[in-house]
Amino acid sequence: MLGNLEPGTRGILVACVVLFLLQQVLDGPLAAWFALWPLGPLFAPWQVVSYAFLHGGLTHILFNMIGLVTFGNELERYWGTRRFLAFYFASVVAAALAQLFVTRSLGQDVPTVGASGGIYGLLLGFAMMFPQRRIVPLIPPIPMPAWLFALLFAALELYLGVTGTRSGIAHFAHLGGMVGGFLVMRYWRSSRR
Repeated sequence: MLGNLEPGTRGILVACVVLFLLQQVLDGPLAAWFALWPLGPLFAPWQVVSYAFLHGGLTHILFNMIGLVTFGNELERYWGTRRFLAFYFASVVAAALAQLFVTRSLGQDVPTVGASGGIYGLLLGFAMMFPQRRIVPLIPPIPMPAWLFALLFAALELYLGVTGTRSGIAHFAHLGGMVGGFLVMRYWRSSRR
């Protein structure tokens, strides 16, 4: 199965799984150093990337890795590894910046973990590159074009973020990842002209 994956997608997947397994043994030290802490004494610059390799549970990593393989592998095959990794990590950093802004604004002091911001960036990139490609979400299992799937997810994240749903999910980080992905796509398209 891993042999069918492009190298960048495979590398991110393997790194996330290995670090998730390490978290089962060393969660405290890993979170202290590598989770994205709000601006303050526990924050370190590398955390704007390292947080994306940690996950909060089996379901968290499972859905993120499904998204990585579904959207990332196709984009990497189309763009090449270098461009794919630049896009993915730009989305991860944009998600981190959005989360830092929100936690600072709300006075929150809990760390953030997970690749979700990068995955949401990949979802947006996929929808922009292949807008008519059919996607069948798990819930509800209704086929829809990629552009609609991405739009619905963005609207849901905005709604959940604005209404303040206290689920422990970084909704604005997801949106930040999408914004980061969008800005990279715009930059690439404008630089071609």
